[in-house]
Amino acid sequence: MLLLLAAGTAEAQQAPTSARVTPLMTKALADYPGNEILMLTIEYPPGAVDPVHRHNAHGFIYVLEGSIVMSVQGGEPVTLTPGQTFYEGPNDVHTIGRNASLTKPAQFLVFLLKNSDEPVLTPVR
Repeated sequence: MLLLLAAGTAEAQQAPTSARVTPLMTKALADYPGNEILMLTIEYPPGAVDPVHRHNAHGFIYVLEGSIVMSVQGGEPVTLTPGQTFYEGPNDVHTIGRNASLTKPAQFLVFLLKNSDEPVLTPVR
């Protein structure tokens, strides 16, 4: 899922090449050795699109502003607006992550429960 890198092209409505990622908190979990919580916000500029990726984590998304489109492999795309949520599991491949608007930004909160030694995002080809 996560959305930490958004990729666009001039052919794709001149979408920006990256989302803005703001880490808010990382916390090791003493009761669950080797695991941590990572909380961040993602801001999608108008037209931003994520590359296909996975997180190897439990990912919880909460939309703060605008509208985003999300989907994991085998699932149907969903369009989310402020107050709506999305989940992706550690085995999911995040196939669609994008701003639904070509003119307005979108922002969402991401809460990841992950292994401490895992990267936040792994590109999938």
